[in-house]
Amino acid sequence: MIPSSGPTWFRGSARFTTVVRRRHSSSPPLAKRPSIAPKPCINIKHIRENPERYTQTCIDRNYIQQKDHPRRIIQLFDQWKHLQRNVRNLRQLRNEIRTKLAQPNNVADTKSDAGAHDRDALLAEAKRLKEEYSKIESQEAGLNDEIESLATDLPNLTSKATPIGKEPRVLGYINEAPNITGMNTWRNHVCIGNAYDLLDFTGAATTSGWGWYYLKNEGALLEQALVQYALSVAMKHGFSVVSPPSMVYSHIAEACGFQPRDQGGEQQSYLIAQNERRAADETRKEGKPEMTMAGTAEIPFAGMKANRAMDESELPLYIVGASRCYRAEAGARGLDTKGLYRVHEFTKVEMFAWTIREKEQAAFDAMLAVQKEILESLGLHCRILEMPSTDLGASAVRKIDIEGFFPSRQGKDDGWGEVTSVSICTDYQTRRLNTRVDLSKRVDGESKTVAEVKTRSRFPSTVNGTAVAVPRVLAALVEKGWDAMHECIEIPRVLWPWMHGTTNIRKKSD
Repeated sequence: MIPSSGPTWFRGSARFTTVVRRRHSSSPPLAKRPSIAPKPCINIKHIRENPERYTQTCIDRNYIQQKDHPRRIIQLFDQWKHLQRNVRNLRQLRNEIRTKLAQPNNVADTKSDAGAHDRDALLAEAKRLKEEYSKIESQEAGLNDEIESLATDLPNLTSKATPIGKEPRVLGYINEAPNITGMNTWRNHVCIGNAYDLLDFTGAATTSGWGWYYLKNEGALLEQALVQYALSVAMKHGFSVVSPPSMVYSHIAEACGFQPRDQGGEQQSYLIAQNERRAADETRKEGKPEMTMAGTAEIPFAGMKANRAMDESELPLYIVGASRCYRAEAGARGLDTKGLYRVHEFTKVEMFAWTIREKEQAAFDAMLAVQKEILESLGLHCRILEMPSTDLGASAVRKIDIEGFFPSRQGKDDGWGEVTSVSICTDYQTRRLNTRVDLSKRVDGESKTVAEVKTRSRFPSTVNGTAVAVPRVLAALVEKGWDAMHECIEIPRVLWPWMHGTTNIRKKSD
């Protein structure tokens, strides 16, 4: 159960196009941040005071192009301080001139030629100082923008629990490790699904292209059963249900750590293109901000509290919801992407939490408990992995993956494939989304002192985790549930309430 710490589709004018997006970014955003976008509040002082730590984090995560950002931020800050000294001198001179102009006795008789000359000289000097002041202000703004851009592009720091490098650490197993002796590997979920009329990839390829699919008959019912079962388990653990939008502003996705491009140029998300009429309007004024199809409900969930202040009494706030997810990247054709394993569109039940820094581990553990309960009750063989630094997204400080066993994938990663993950993001997302916690209000009848407020972050931590990613779990269930002797697919008992009386799947009558 969740630990308690207090009271607790688009328009007809739009069309799809694809852009390259990925968490592991080395490039700046595609366009200038729109005026409606949340203003980031990055802790740049912490970066300046710990440049080696941030540089090492970039190296550990293979963010090679960002590793010099901390040093560059310090250089730019030194330039900014130099400009600040110049501004102070200019401000002092401007004040002296204002004082002289305001006190006629300090200026020669304005009726005489000499007096008029003195006053004109002061006015000319004031104008020159104003122009110089404006020039320095513009330089300062440019430096601040560059510092903010560099700081925003840095990944989060890495947890001490995270292995450095490329190899994950096995933490344990769910339903024990599988016995693969004599196991059928050729009967993959695609063969079984086609034979039992559960899947249609051919029709989807004609309709939408490679990487899409139809779920049919019991396959479609299994999708809904998995969603309902995952929601019921999460609700039992104290999560509130939210149904999020699938389309979000691109700047919200970027603030969550989903950046425009990765070093390999791999396509990740679908951008919603503006029509010609709207594009023409944008030449006269700032048009509607760019939008993208969310690759995970983590993005709209995080954006739900953007530019808002939460009461401390609301935290921790745990939500869960089902959504359609869209990934332009589906990989090259092969064993790693066969069938339902990697697709462009799928249903996923996602968990999300806002919490104070001291209780982010509790939220992390609560989501992991939900994942374990779901996968164990489905009877899937799984292993739990502490993921290495190179596998962390920009926003995460720590990530645990749970991999399911797919008999048909034994030629790839010994049959293991990710089915869930859970990540701690500290205040990485909330600082970029301007989600704050109001620490000044009374909590449980007691007001916080100034000292207590200063020791607590103004920005909450976020934690996110997958309850169930339907296609992969469905594929694993079909392969594990296949009974060659009785020629049927056994359905886990926990899904029966949503299967309309079906407990196993048999071939359809001709």
